[in-house]
Amino acid sequence: MNLDYNVTRLITAKPSQIATYTGRQLREAILKSEGRVAMGQTYLNSPILMPTCTSTELMFHFGADMVMLNGFNFADPRKANGMQGFDYVELKKLANGRPVGIYMGCPKEDIDWSDPRMSELSGMMYSKENVLKAKEWGVSFIVLGGNPNSGTSIKDVIKATKECREVCGEDMLIFAGKWEDGIEEKVLGDPLATYDAYEVIDQLIEAGADIIDFPAPGSRHGITVERIRELIEYTHRKGALAMSFLNSNVEAADIDTIRQITLWMKQTGCDVHAIGDGGFGGGTWPENIYQMAITLKGKAYTWQQMATSNR
Repeated sequence: MNLDYNVTRLITAKPSQIATYTGRQLREAILKSEGRVAMGQTYLNSPILMPTCTSTELMFHFGADMVMLNGFNFADPRKANGMQGFDYVELKKLANGRPVGIYMGCPKEDIDWSDPRMSELSGMMYSKENVLKAKEWGVSFIVLGGNPNSGTSIKDVIKATKECREVCGEDMLIFAGKWEDGIEEKVLGDPLATYDAYEVIDQLIEAGADIIDFPAPGSRHGITVERIRELIEYTHRKGALAMSFLNSNVEAADIDTIRQITLWMKQTGCDVHAIGDGGFGGGTWPENIYQMAITLKGKAYTWQQMATSNR
């Protein structure tokens, strides 16, 4: 692998450096961090936690290295509570250039857009039009998956990933996988899944995914460290990175639970540790972000990241 020595690992890079990174360089910055990157997630349509501070800013100031926006409305970005009147470009400026990405639920193949609920969600879901907007705005990364109760299949995620890569070109950093909504189709890594997980990983990488998404051991029933570790090792050997996602509302548990699951996630070998948006104000408690960060990076790196947000 030919590394770019101008790229600093994400966990120690200053915001002014990160703001200049291309998608390829951001991927390398994650790789160089050796499994210590923490990603916060905020659901933008929840009531505001603090009227004078977005949850995005709060997560960065409590140790997150990346933040993912869920429920982002491409038709009217300022509308959501969590955007507090800002559009994407303005919000990223508030984060001083740190990586702010957007999650998009992938529509199932036979989706009925005439359904009022689907019509309402269309501005928040994956589409070629929405991806073009993301590219135009300079979105740091895109995460493709399936919302709970959506009926999205892993095949739908693979299809969206392929089109997303074609639309965005080589540079966009793309996450893709299935880590929730295991009712109609089991999540990636569930031993009861009827599909071959290794084949799915191959197909996601072939479609253009840079980072494959998996559920976190301990946050979903039946998901073990051993199984996810095997799949992530395979993902790495295939040349892609991996994310483990702590969600299912366990992200709103106590700090001891967050500490334990984060350690399990680290044992899987994942490159990015994501924590979901369950809790008040569209995200987990700030102290849970902080706990994940110090469990992954220790206090020195976490405090440095918290203290140098304007550099």
